[in-house]
Amino acid sequence: METRNSTGLAEFCASLEDRSGMNILDTAAANQGTISFVTNYGHSLYADDVLTQLDDVFGGSNFYENQQNPRLTEEFLTRVFNFEQQSFDGALLWDALQFMAPSLLEPVVDRLWKITRPGACMLALFSAQELAKEVPLYSYRIQDAKTIALQKRGMRAPSQPFNNRSLEKLFQNFSSVKFFLTRDHLREVIVRR
Repeated sequence: METRNSTGLAEFCASLEDRSGMNILDTAAANQGTISFVTNYGHSLYADDVLTQLDDVFGGSNFYENQQNPRLTEEFLTRVFNFEQQSFDGALLWDALQFMAPSLLEPVVDRLWKITRPGACMLALFSAQELAKEVPLYSYRIQDAKTIALQKRGMRAPSQPFNNRSLEKLFQNFSSVKFFLTRDHLREVIVRR
């Protein structure tokens, strides 16, 4: 397990101080560190391992091609993001979005807009190496308000290169998008609903 400082996480955690009783979505597998951290603020946390769900629904030799299947896309959305509108005040998206093909990414981001409340803060991570054929895949845990603990899960090809312009377009319906580029070639993104 390695750790890294995170300006994006610090900004996300600052949003947790706005009020108590918020509902937070975590797209990493449930782990006691993150659960304790969020609940110590007086909030509720719902966690699901989105990367495992991606593999379960779209897995196989044609992972990204399978994400173009509308039936499978609906199955994924129902499994992972089947919540009432405006259910969440924040979301820890981690690196899951970079492993979604555009045909899946668009409805997922649309669903995120629907299930988050106005003002909700979301943290997402993307590789800043636009030409990389593979990027590290991690499990994430919040260690403290400025530190992420990462456990490497292997390597995987990203669905597409992501840069600031493509991310601004992806989140164009949200109120703001803020970028932090790190020394380890990771783009941290704070998105506000």
